[in-house]
Amino acid sequence: MNKQSKIYIAGHRGMVGSAIWRNLAAKGYSNLIGRTSKELDLRNQKAVVDFFETEKPEIVIDSAARVGGILANNEYPYHFLMENLQIQNNLIDAAHKYDVQKFIFLGSSCIYPKLAPQPLKEEYLLTDSLEPTNEWYAIAKIAGVKACESIRKQFGKDFVSLMPTNLYGPHDNFDLKTSHVLPAMIRKFHEAKIKSQNAKALEPVEGVELWGSGSPMREFLHVDDLAEAVSFALENKLQDNLYNVGTGKDLTIKELAETIQEIVGHQGEIIWDSSKPDGTPRKLMDVSKMDQAGWQAKIELKEGIKKTYQWFLENEDSFKEVKLN
Repeated sequence: MNKQSKIYIAGHRGMVGSAIWRNLAAKGYSNLIGRTSKELDLRNQKAVVDFFETEKPEIVIDSAARVGGILANNEYPYHFLMENLQIQNNLIDAAHKYDVQKFIFLGSSCIYPKLAPQPLKEEYLLTDSLEPTNEWYAIAKIAGVKACESIRKQFGKDFVSLMPTNLYGPHDNFDLKTSHVLPAMIRKFHEAKIKSQNAKALEPVEGVELWGSGSPMREFLHVDDLAEAVSFALENKLQDNLYNVGTGKDLTIKELAETIQEIVGHQGEIIWDSSKPDGTPRKLMDVSKMDQAGWQAKIELKEGIKKTYQWFLENEDSFKEVKLN
């Protein structure tokens, strides 16, 4: 891969896109381009076509998406379906029309059926019904996977889809209304710790309430590991159209909560609200295809959470509430 190739990273300011940008820049890729959502509205087909006409990127990495957890997916189903379809369709079609050399599409493990056998293999796609709490986002991402597969099949182009497991790391979303489980826990435990530190000596330690039973099992991948996987896909011609990206290891939400509580230093009670939904019982990725291709994750979960909490502390004052219209 030519280090001077013009590489467009869609969503370069987000958690995933910024990690990919840092990774490629550190490896000497000197012609990276990005646009903020104000500079380029990826939902606008004409704007995207004009951008490709002017910039003519040789490689496109699509990390742009409307993302969020169970609560956000439940409350804003139209946004999660339509905006993700618009973003990816505009990018994929423009990349095809302007003869982009390589297109890397990033999705999510939520594309797989809710009750698919574990661990999740790529061939389980579209074999059963989805998890209802995030089906809107999942349906959009499945459409993106199939669009890339169809271009690969019909035109022989190097369009590949990478499906990461649950991601976390620097630049994550820590808004309690729209964030995923791991960053939400970091913020909740931290704020409870601070409240307890500021309370009077005889007052009880602030507890933390979490959704569900704590029994579902989840896998977590540090975003810097995903960036390494994208770099690997960029520098190697993968033989198939769809690859899972994860660690191949999972733990219960209860174990995750206790790990984060220990790292943050919160001493209070964890209160589980079992009236709230758990989501999918288990979601572990089968990562054997990427392993066979020559890539494996390296960052251990505890180490990754410590780094993420440190980043949270350094940037706490800059967090703003996310509003969806």
